[in-house]
Amino acid sequence: MLPNGLSNGIYYGFCQVNYGPVHKMVVSIGWNPFYKNEKRSMETHIIQQFDKDFYGSNLKTMTIGFIRDEKNFANVDELIEAIKSDIVTAERQLDLEHNSILKDHNFFSIKR
Repeated sequence: MLPNGLSNGIYYGFCQVNYGPVHKMVVSIGWNPFYKNEKRSMETHIIQQFDKDFYGSNLKTMTIGFIRDEKNFANVDELIEAIKSDIVTAERQLDLEHNSILKDHNFFSIKR
């Protein structure tokens, strides 16, 4: 379920897969108009390389800040460039001390 009151757009924050290490993330919340989604969704891009897929795993996310509004793109190349730019913005913001300390927040130590 998506959080009520959270506007569509691109956000940054931290996430954790199966109670493992905490990683930086970018998350898209909305309709993903380029792909013509019929349902509002949340798509998380973890800024970390993984050796294998983790479908079906537990994913905890902490959204910290807003990057930009959701928008449509004329082609896939424009979409890819926007994603790359969003990642750069997220990494820069998450490296700021007032954001980076949240990586150690007790939210990530609680197992449910």
